[in-house]
Amino acid sequence: MQKDILVVLNAGSTSLKYKAFYLPSLSVADEGQFTIDTKGKERVLEEKNIFTELLAKISSFGNVVGFAHRVVHGGDRFFEPVVVTHEIIGELKKTFDLAPLHNPHNVSFITLAMKLAPKAKNVAVFDTGFYRDLPDVAKIYPIPYEYFESGVRRYGFHGISHEFVAKEAAKKLKKPLSKCSLITVHLGGGSSITAIKNGKAVDTSMGFTPLEGITMISRAGDIDPGIIFYLMRKYKMNAASIENLLNKSSGLKGISGLKDFRDILDAADKDEHKSRLAFDMFTYRIRKYIGSYMGVLGKVDAVVFTGAIGSGRPQTRNAITAGMVMLKDVKKLAIPTNEELAMAEKAVRLLHL
Repeated sequence: MQKDILVVLNAGSTSLKYKAFYLPSLSVADEGQFTIDTKGKERVLEEKNIFTELLAKISSFGNVVGFAHRVVHGGDRFFEPVVVTHEIIGELKKTFDLAPLHNPHNVSFITLAMKLAPKAKNVAVFDTGFYRDLPDVAKIYPIPYEYFESGVRRYGFHGISHEFVAKEAAKKLKKPLSKCSLITVHLGGGSSITAIKNGKAVDTSMGFTPLEGITMISRAGDIDPGIIFYLMRKYKMNAASIENLLNKSSGLKGISGLKDFRDILDAADKDEHKSRLAFDMFTYRIRKYIGSYMGVLGKVDAVVFTGAIGSGRPQTRNAITAGMVMLKDVKKLAIPTNEELAMAEKAVRLLHL
């Protein structure tokens, strides 16, 4: 008798990551990643071929009964995981302009799953969900209030990861999450920091889009908004070119000329000037956020590092925490994230699998 399987899909602008779990144990049946390097109509065909190949492979392990899809941005309607219907698809398409690099691809694979595996249920799990109840002082931008009423607010991202490692940290601290105050530091290709009080997110570095916050691999993070107007006037740049510059050509890559963090670390170790500067800017911005969130929380039980960089080579964590005397009595934890497992658990609860 075949075992039932739940498949977690994480579609990005250039890849599809997946992990398949046996039910009800949630042990891993298979996992992997496909690279996607086409656009337009060619991408539509490639995505269909990838999904067809993936479905055939996973079906050889068991009976696929459901999919859990990471959706980066839920807009101002979707926060909790939801069983996807054709009506929900229509609503999700309205979020494309909020996360143009991710949401269209997230929805594309949901649509393929609904069409090519019609007996399976589909659950959308939102990266913004953990930040639903941010306090107004953190959530609302200081622009005319009418824009907040139309949906311009801090949404936050990497919420699935931050929530997962917060729960794991509570276990290590041997305290209920509801009694923990934590600063979770997710460092990867995209990076974000979250302040958690009594188990709830009260502030986070990413905002209306995943561009705000600390310096990242290719994203600028926080900059003076006036720079945008200067680029428009001085260099005659339009919105699309500036958006591309700040998302894909800035951050550590823009300073060092390198796009792999491991290469930046190696070059920084050899005192290559631009790579050392990029690394120092990265760790400096993170220290600033940690310090400000300690002020927000008052008392902190632990600073939790996660993500490929955050829980990877310790020299990054050491550089961040070195000299921060305020962290003397605060635990420093490195906890690998497992967003796929977190999504699977949410889908199982929702579908009663």
